[in-house]
Amino acid sequence: MKQRLDQRQVQKLILAPALQQAIKLLPMTNLELIEVIDEELSENPMLEIEEELEEKKPETEEGADPETGAESAKSETLEPAADDAGPPVDGEEREFETYFQEYFDDGFRSQPQERYEGPTLEATLPGPATLWDHLDWQANLTFFEAGEREAAERIIGNINEDGYLVQAPAELAEAAGLPLETIEAVRAKIKMFDPVGVGSLDLRECLLAQMDYIQIKDETAREIVLHHLPLLEKSDFVQLAKVLNVVPASVKYHVEIIKRLDPAPGRKYSEDRPSYVYPDIIVTKEGDELKISLNDEGLPRLRINGYYRQLLAKAYQENPDAYRFLKDKMKKALWFLRSLDQRDQTIYKVARYIVDKQKDFIEKGLDFIRPLTLMEIAQDVGVHESTVGRVVANKHIVTPRGVFSLKYFFHKALAGDTGEDISSLLVKEHIRKLVESEDKAHPLSDMEIEAILDRENFHIARRTVAKYRKQLKILPSHIRKRKFLLEDHS
Repeated sequence: MKQRLDQRQVQKLILAPALQQAIKLLPMTNLELIEVIDEELSENPMLEIEEELEEKKPETEEGADPETGAESAKSETLEPAADDAGPPVDGEEREFETYFQEYFDDGFRSQPQERYEGPTLEATLPGPATLWDHLDWQANLTFFEAGEREAAERIIGNINEDGYLVQAPAELAEAAGLPLETIEAVRAKIKMFDPVGVGSLDLRECLLAQMDYIQIKDETAREIVLHHLPLLEKSDFVQLAKVLNVVPASVKYHVEIIKRLDPAPGRKYSEDRPSYVYPDIIVTKEGDELKISLNDEGLPRLRINGYYRQLLAKAYQENPDAYRFLKDKMKKALWFLRSLDQRDQTIYKVARYIVDKQKDFIEKGLDFIRPLTLMEIAQDVGVHESTVGRVVANKHIVTPRGVFSLKYFFHKALAGDTGEDISSLLVKEHIRKLVESEDKAHPLSDMEIEAILDRENFHIARRTVAKYRKQLKILPSHIRKRKFLLEDHS
């Protein structure tokens, strides 16, 4: 064993910072991209928004050219002197400047960015009260002793979004150093808070608390909740009628009472709000052709700041440190603009392929949708499969058929008798239509659906039918039959 120095030549794949930046921009939506652009504008003086300069026209002052409105004195300070040739430019630098020349004169974005400095009206409105805020407010008006207040805080802090207590009362009592009886007494009062049933340990306790609060006197319904929830979950009303010793027709009455209760009382205070889609790609039909455009509304139009470019030329001789700083910022700005351009080009190519592939679907409907994979697009566009995956992530496209996520078009292909691939979405649509049109008294089983699909040139296994049925949230045939019989005999 001894120490020694060795030289080895190895090959490694290292992502350059510019490439890392381009990859980072690909999966971003337009709203996320605006934040990145604003951050880059604040950090890099070489970048500017073209519209800001166009709005600020130079004022004509004393010593200025009346026709151009530009001051001769200021022009001298910005333009380099005639005998100052600036920094020497070798072949590599000249090629670099030529490669990015389009960003010096022409703007990069076509749409102006609207800027409003004041707060929006939505920002001045108070946010909605959460479940825990609502419970804390009621607890402050109910519990005044220190021990009860401590117990209430422990209980409310361990209630999930559905309104259930996720920690055992014994553990809460040990953590708070309080008797278990105090925890249970406080929890009993919290269950009567609004919404009724919060703080329950399970569904049975939650439903019973609501029945007690609204004073439901139906003993049969209470018996179902206490001892027969599994049968109710399976919709096995025939067996439920047997164990309750009642006629099947009367079971529906008691079940309807239970259905009026809320199994997740905390959901009404959930912070989930409707998510509004901001499409990144717009498809319009002009004649027989589908036109594609990228939705760049709100994106600023960027270009290289001319003032700092002139400072870069002057700083070469006067201030080497400033020259190195500005040159580094210049390269970063150019690579950022180039990354934005590459992002748009890649998104457009992927969208173009998807629209061409799914033209019949966009014009005629779901029966004409075709299967599509990431590998297929990657081979056509000439990029890696992971690049296509980044492009379709979080992106939406608006078409004459509606608004879709780009991921919607990527699904499994099933082979048919004619050799043409069939989309799994089309198979799911056929299963949904078969169930909707079935005889409710004799619903189709998964095996019967498999046989029908096989005759219609959709060759899939029974377990695949069951998987697709669950994805469509369709109940099994025996449960569908029980529900129909219960409604028919009511």
